[in-house]
Amino acid sequence: MPLLTEVILKSLLQTIRVPVVALILLALALLYYSLDPAKYSFFPKCPFYWLTGYKCPGCGSQRVVHHLLNLDLKGAFDANPLLFIAIPYIIGGFLFDYTRLGNRIPRVRKFLYGRTAIIIVFIIVISFWIVRNL
Repeated sequence: MPLLTEVILKSLLQTIRVPVVALILLALALLYYSLDPAKYSFFPKCPFYWLTGYKCPGCGSQRVVHHLLNLDLKGAFDANPLLFIAIPYIIGGFLFDYTRLGNRIPRVRKFLYGRTAIIIVFIIVISFWIVRNL
């Protein structure tokens, strides 16, 4: 039988989890809105690019976020076209996982995020990785 303090602590953590995550995301959004990752050295750099000199599929993702928050669609596309195009797909994945949407339309979820879709996305990412470094 759990102790009363354990129950209270667990309840407290569940209660504050969403606001804390929202506050962290808001702080990150303000940071990326205000500061261009290409101009400030404290933003993390890509270790793959640092080691090899080749861009990985994620290179430019911080700049995409910065440009999108500043409503610069061309800059976002130029920084990483794959991520720019994939954002609706990524948002859809979150919606299917964190809402009841996946239970309402399971066939659509399976079509967009099932095994075959994962293989197709993998092939697209690897192809993008190769093509962007030619």
